[in-house]
Amino acid sequence: MDKHDNDYAITRDSLYGTTPEPTYAGITSFMRRKYTKDLKGVDVAVTGIPLDTATTNRPGARFGPRAIRSASSIMAWEKPFGMEFDPFDKLAVADVGDCMFDFGRPEKVPDEIEAHVWNIINDGPGLLSLGGDHFVAYPILKAHARKFGAPLSLLHFDAHSDTWADTNDRIDHGTMFYWAAKYGIVDASTSVQIGLRTTNPDTLGFNVLDAPWVHEHGIAAVIETTRKIVGDRPVYVTFDIDCLDPSFAPGTGTPVCGGLTSHQAMAILRGLEGINIIGMDVVEVAPSYDVGEITALAACHLAMEMLYLYACRPGSRR
Repeated sequence: MDKHDNDYAITRDSLYGTTPEPTYAGITSFMRRKYTKDLKGVDVAVTGIPLDTATTNRPGARFGPRAIRSASSIMAWEKPFGMEFDPFDKLAVADVGDCMFDFGRPEKVPDEIEAHVWNIINDGPGLLSLGGDHFVAYPILKAHARKFGAPLSLLHFDAHSDTWADTNDRIDHGTMFYWAAKYGIVDASTSVQIGLRTTNPDTLGFNVLDAPWVHEHGIAAVIETTRKIVGDRPVYVTFDIDCLDPSFAPGTGTPVCGGLTSHQAMAILRGLEGINIIGMDVVEVAPSYDVGEITALAACHLAMEMLYLYACRPGSRR
């Protein structure tokens, strides 16, 4: 086959490296990685979780995975600026498609998401999940706790705490970390919530570096404080895109003014190189409210920062 006829998201021989190609064309896999269900040799699998029926405000995050993948093609031809190496030179990354579930059986969806995630990570690869509303992090966390042991530490970027008290196991994107803490899936005392700017008096013991604190104390203080709290514990990183100020991420269901800039969020993640990251997600991208794909583009940049962290984790190949 002539090289000009190739669509590397399908025909790529190696799961490593960044291949020069016209990234505006072809399959919209994440960062133009190979689209495959074969997990052999995969270090990190990328999957979409297109659920938005747990949202309390504007729906539309079900289209987030597709939007992030599409926007990622803009930056798929080179490593992000400032990284010491291309994460794809260190990690074999494949896009394994989306979690499929029956939207007509909403009560079964959490278990279907957990099973989908478990079937991937139980075979060995790490997982980068693209949401979907933030509830999807709950069954993802449950699967990771099964593999790595509970409780996990949670590094949570958000405008909202998502720890509001609930009376039962409702499927809600504002209460799932309440249950994660109550059921011992995460340890609130070794977890950090960054960027919060909505009121919830009961922190459940989570360490909160809210948006005003970040703006006042700066990036270096956030990095130092976070490192002290999480230590070398297994950390799951979850990033609700509404952690960013709406000027940087308008395409989301529950925007709140006064948030982090894209630079602040990316710099914080970059500064956490060496933490023991065991899984990651970017959620709540709702493209129908986006402008010029800036929200989706921010999401894929943040996802790349997470992949860089994963490539730098203790015991990784360098």
